[in-house]
Amino acid sequence: MHNSPFAVVAKAGDTIGDLSTPRPIIDEDRLAANIARTQAYMDKHGLNFRPHIKTHKIPALAAQQVAAGAKGINCQKITEAEVFAAAGFEDILITFNIIGAEKLARLAALNECISGLKVVADSTVTVDGLSGYFATRKPLAVLVECDTGGGRCGVQTPEQATALAKRIDLAPGLTFAGLLNYPKPGAAAEVQAFLTETLSLLNIEGIGCPIVSNGGSPSLFEAHLVPAATEHRAGTYIYNDRSMVRAGHCGENDCAMHVLATVVSRPTADRAVIDAGSKALTSDLLGFTDYGQVVGYPMAVITGLSEEHGVIDLSKCEGKRPEIGDKIRIIPNHTCVVSNLFDTMVFHRDGVVTRVEDVAARGLVW
Repeated sequence: MHNSPFAVVAKAGDTIGDLSTPRPIIDEDRLAANIARTQAYMDKHGLNFRPHIKTHKIPALAAQQVAAGAKGINCQKITEAEVFAAAGFEDILITFNIIGAEKLARLAALNECISGLKVVADSTVTVDGLSGYFATRKPLAVLVECDTGGGRCGVQTPEQATALAKRIDLAPGLTFAGLLNYPKPGAAAEVQAFLTETLSLLNIEGIGCPIVSNGGSPSLFEAHLVPAATEHRAGTYIYNDRSMVRAGHCGENDCAMHVLATVVSRPTADRAVIDAGSKALTSDLLGFTDYGQVVGYPMAVITGLSEEHGVIDLSKCEGKRPEIGDKIRIIPNHTCVVSNLFDTMVFHRDGVVTRVEDVAARGLVW
């Protein structure tokens, strides 16, 4: 994917310890176990599962998820969806309000290429824009996005959801496909109440609701507490990260992604500097006060990132400390952002590289 003649490329058979850093590495066995565990949970509770591919942006991994039993995929932007449509995926849900002529033109072209494209809307402006463009084209399936407490996009009440569903149902070029929400963690009861009331109102209006899409990695193993939902969406689970460990969804040994970094300086006994800064680890804190967990050094604290440097406070570490030239592994706070920082992802089993995959949808954020 990277056209530079100086790009550092790993190959199958290389050992992790010989790789140039900084570089994310993915443990194949942990990856497979994460996919299997989550799909088994969804199957047990009779939920369709729609993985969010923004975590990995790699068609080969989406194929693994679908082979395990996932129903379609979730993309965040049109350009992401285009990559996965080109790779053969048909059932794609884009969970973002799509506004503007240029994006609508790309959306229409994508809709002509695949059989199962779906989008969301939370306002009459979005719905009318979609209808105005699709009225003379292949119809587009649209879900109403509901704010059930997450405080992001979404209509605010069941009555508003019903009114927007009616508008979609009557709009030329559009088909009402269902309801969607992204809740705050621990809010299953509120989500269930909102969805139940909305479904009741839709039933009174005689409007069918094929899909009720609940979502979010923070709510992953609470999905069964929202029986009104027909499907759940989540992405981070495939790699897991420090935020998922904190949420109780996994342990550190379930984190398939580590960022491999090299200690390049030890200016003082209590400070180490690594070659992984904000361009490798992301400055996304997700509520933490530091920038990742150093594997094998639980008391080490990554206190700051500049673009190319990471600073680690070793003052609380007992025993051996990492020295210049040592390679360390870091569990990132937020794995999804790390995926968008690298052209390729290196996979390994027991420290031996198994494959290298292009991060095919990297940088495709519109």
